[in-house]
Amino acid sequence: MPVKAPIKWIEVKRELSALSQPELIELVKNLFDQSHDNKLLLASRFSSQPLGEDAIAPYRKRIVDQFFPARGFGKAGLGEARKAIREYKKATSDLLGTAELMMVYVEQGTEYTNSYGDITEAFYISMESVLDEICKLLSSPQGKGLYLVFRGRLRKLAYDARDIGWGYGDEVSRMVGEFEEAMRTDGEATPDDEE
Repeated sequence: MPVKAPIKWIEVKRELSALSQPELIELVKNLFDQSHDNKLLLASRFSSQPLGEDAIAPYRKRIVDQFFPARGFGKAGLGEARKAIREYKKATSDLLGTAELMMVYVEQGTEYTNSYGDITEAFYISMESVLDEICKLLSSPQGKGLYLVFRGRLRKLAYDARDIGWGYGDEVSRMVGEFEEAMRTDGEATPDDEE
């Protein structure tokens, strides 16, 4: 028996346009109550307050649990951890929160390999890829003001990764060094900012 295709947006749009305002409000309320992601999407759209720790905490926990769950051993589910980052970014468009989750991903991955030994080349490629995304986000016009928020953590990451194999430690050191130099050149940091 053939599987029926899910409803298309055009059909949903047609039905929504026929609803009264109270019916629309009730529908949005039901969506709001349905999931944390829906609450986050609506909060980022309508709240005059910046998103706080309550908004990001469930996504951070999903990432951390892939490496260091409260019980047992982490499985290093990179796909699930990256999915948490994508879902938060899509729901909120919050650059600071997205950078925070990406940083948590790379920090946890680095701690994981320092705790359990060398992993695989694909693991390190994923870590480097997310670190590259962080550097791009923080050097973008919208993210430039966030560099100083993450500077200390980026330096610590380079230090923590220094002895990791597969060239990961060298690559993290290179990436962080080049990024810091670019930020210095762009006026985001000066030699006086050095810790």
